[in-house]
Amino acid sequence: MKTRLALVAFIVLFSTPVWAAVQTVTLAVPGMTCAACPITVKAALGRVEGVSHVVVSYPDREAVATFEDSLTSVEALIEATTNAGYPSTPSAAQAGRE
Repeated sequence: MKTRLALVAFIVLFSTPVWAAVQTVTLAVPGMTCAACPITVKAALGRVEGVSHVVVSYPDREAVATFEDSLTSVEALIEATTNAGYPSTPSAAQAGRE
């Protein structure tokens, strides 16, 4: 009985991502020069696995992405915007929070 209980506890413990967390990052995207640019940036970020929500602001030249850190990273998000033609960096406000 103890072996079975230990096995169940082991399976439960290691079947869920214990260290995974939902994070939000604000990216500065200075290359957005028209009102249509945010559509491309939002689509690029939305295609990254693990991204659950994206808001892009043309006036602020920023993109805010919410993602699961066990599936993707800030570097992958930056790569996605860059590959779409809009290089980005973590915003100054974001850098201050880290």
